[in-house]
Amino acid sequence: MVENMKVERSTCVDLYKFAEVFSVDIVHKQCLQWIVRHFTEVASSEKFCSLSVNQLTEIISHDELDVKEETTVWEAVVRWVQHSREDRQHHLPSILPHIRFNLLTPDDTAAILEHPLVKEDPGSSEVIRNVVPSETSNLKPRLGMTTEMVMLHKSTNKLFSRSNELLFMNPQKGKYISCSYRSEDIPDDVVSLTVTSDNNIYILTESAGEDDDDDDPDSFHEYLYHYNQARNVWVHAGIPKISIAPTESASGFLVEVDQILYFLAEAKDGDGIQHVRLRKYNRHTDQWQECLQLELDRAYYCCKIALSCDRRLYYIMDKQMYCYDPRQDTWSERTPPCLEDVQECFTAVAMGTEIFYTNSKFHRTMVYDTELDYWTVLHGWPGPGKLCRPPYLFALEDQLHIFVEVSDNNREGSSSQYRVYVYDRSVDYWRDLKATLPDETYYYTYGSCAPVARMYLPYLQEI
Repeated sequence: MVENMKVERSTCVDLYKFAEVFSVDIVHKQCLQWIVRHFTEVASSEKFCSLSVNQLTEIISHDELDVKEETTVWEAVVRWVQHSREDRQHHLPSILPHIRFNLLTPDDTAAILEHPLVKEDPGSSEVIRNVVPSETSNLKPRLGMTTEMVMLHKSTNKLFSRSNELLFMNPQKGKYISCSYRSEDIPDDVVSLTVTSDNNIYILTESAGEDDDDDDPDSFHEYLYHYNQARNVWVHAGIPKISIAPTESASGFLVEVDQILYFLAEAKDGDGIQHVRLRKYNRHTDQWQECLQLELDRAYYCCKIALSCDRRLYYIMDKQMYCYDPRQDTWSERTPPCLEDVQECFTAVAMGTEIFYTNSKFHRTMVYDTELDYWTVLHGWPGPGKLCRPPYLFALEDQLHIFVEVSDNNREGSSSQYRVYVYDRSVDYWRDLKATLPDETYYYTYGSCAPVARMYLPYLQEI
């Protein structure tokens, strides 16, 4: 990762050009990966216009270019040419085949043909009409052309032991894709899973895998794996392991706030006082850095949730709730949800500046306004039957969803079925999506909600 090389965003393009000139392959490759993942940002910078034509075509021909629409690539090319039109206009016919015209609508292509850069250059018009259609017809969508999917872990049996198979689903679009992974890539002892704001997917595990270089057999550490979308594999994230003290709980949380990863877990100090130990990953020093600890009134053994909302970290327990502000490195107490049973499990998810919560019975849902420090009660589950396990909330395409397993004695071959509901806030009602999930057993994923990420479907379906 370029961040681990301590490369600033402002210098990445310069370092990319330097590495190409002096044949520093590993730096060149890592800078290229960073540029394609942040293409929109790079393409709008002045440094983008300093690229050579070969560097430009190398970047825009990359499969992992993170753009939602191919028109973004064309607009970047226009900007590059117009920066020095007299010197660069003649390069356009050689650049055009690297734009994936098969991903554009007929109207988009027609608009490009009418653009002054193309219209005034017979060679460019000829390339688009005669060469591009055949050469780009089989090119894949870009990595950024994604669909939001919720991730569920399949189980090997009714005892809910985890398998190495994940189900990626979007019930509203009727998409359900299962993928199997090597057991060493997704270990059984996963502590936490999180999806960051820039769509990086991380799992935290107690297993180091084949790459463990720890010489101390008695040491206790946790390791980060990263999901590589283009290859559909889990790999070591290149982030240092987290050292866990003997008095510290191994079942911690990995949470991203404002593009910074945080790890928090409960621990006891020498006097037996319970507190939350918080660390953040500093990508500039490539180290985990201690933050202000949170002292708790007593030990809590029930359900706990840590999540990110409105550039802050929230830690919710049965009768208490705290907020951590990274900008001030301070904790403050907030109003907790009112639980009917303090030993009850619950699930929560953040959307915008609000946190949605429901209890294990799904009797009611509550929403927390982070700006007003106030909870409002919403409608609970309207469906018949009894929940077999606590539900899981998830936020998919800016809508609140919930995944439940419901007892069904009338169903052949199984005493339960899975359902997905979406919440319509305008009428305060949960609507059954009539989801047709594969007939499997699911072990809920890690944390307080089912994680959602933007997935590149062609790579998932190639497995």
